[in-house]
Amino acid sequence: MSRAPEFIPLSDAAVRAVAGANSRHAALIEDAFGVLLETPGGGVSLSGDAKSRGQAKKAVHAIADRADQGLEIVEADVRVAIGAAKTGGAAAGGLPVGRRGQVAPKTAAQANYLQALARCELVFGLGPAGTGKTFLAVAHGAGLLLRGEVDRLIVSRPAVEAGERLGFLPGDLTEKVDPYMAPVWEALTEILGAEQLRRRREKGEIEVAPIAFLRGRTLSHAFIIVDEAQNATRLQMKMVLTRLGEGARMVVTGDPTQIDLVNPNDSGLAHAVGLLDDVKGIGIVRFSAEDVVRHPLVERIVRAYDADAAKRGRSF
Repeated sequence: MSRAPEFIPLSDAAVRAVAGANSRHAALIEDAFGVLLETPGGGVSLSGDAKSRGQAKKAVHAIADRADQGLEIVEADVRVAIGAAKTGGAAAGGLPVGRRGQVAPKTAAQANYLQALARCELVFGLGPAGTGKTFLAVAHGAGLLLRGEVDRLIVSRPAVEAGERLGFLPGDLTEKVDPYMAPVWEALTEILGAEQLRRRREKGEIEVAPIAFLRGRTLSHAFIIVDEAQNATRLQMKMVLTRLGEGARMVVTGDPTQIDLVNPNDSGLAHAVGLLDDVKGIGIVRFSAEDVVRHPLVERIVRAYDADAAKRGRSF
């Protein structure tokens, strides 16, 4: 096969994104496909056999397209583009929301997740840490709130460490619960900005509540995020799922392999998914180690634990 270099014309922003700081992104592409990637000006040049060049070219175009949309390209994006090029995965579309512009899915599973959130009244997002389950749910909910499609964004988590008995902690309800909601607040701050988040919390448009405090309420015209749901009991899960009122939508996220309950068999997440798998209006999206978009070491850690679980005959 021909090993003649192939030149791909790109914008300056795309070339910088493909190369990366200190040519780090280029090195990842070269190692993944066994090609030589150079930036002679006005684009990139790929040298290698035809098949390797073809796959590398797909990854380069995926990175370049995101860069041309004005999105920041980090190492996780490059690894995702490489993986998609190797498996034939399609590039995912974007989600416009908030002051930071576009939040874009980085894997096929993330794209499926956003499609399910748009299509279904209730969505379960299942999978390991670092796959974007919570962040994308928050981004979607914030987008609905900003567009006026819902009146409130409600976030809830089981406060397992405090046994749902928060009275002994100092402060009001928000101060008691905030430590358990840190990942959600971090995502909202990144999407909305600290000032807009503060204003919307003060107006009651963004509300925090532990699962136990949702009992007896009907949540109408709201987007509800139930995070870390593997730590909700079966009774809590039934209770929270039946809080849905008129014009409400809900996403339930969690990792069924990371249960912190005293009795793991009482976890309501796997139980609910098993019961509701074929119910109309409910979407279930499963993430895997391939969807981890944090530090690349996280993916390897998840794979090691998955392999150990498989050896012991435990899976979900």
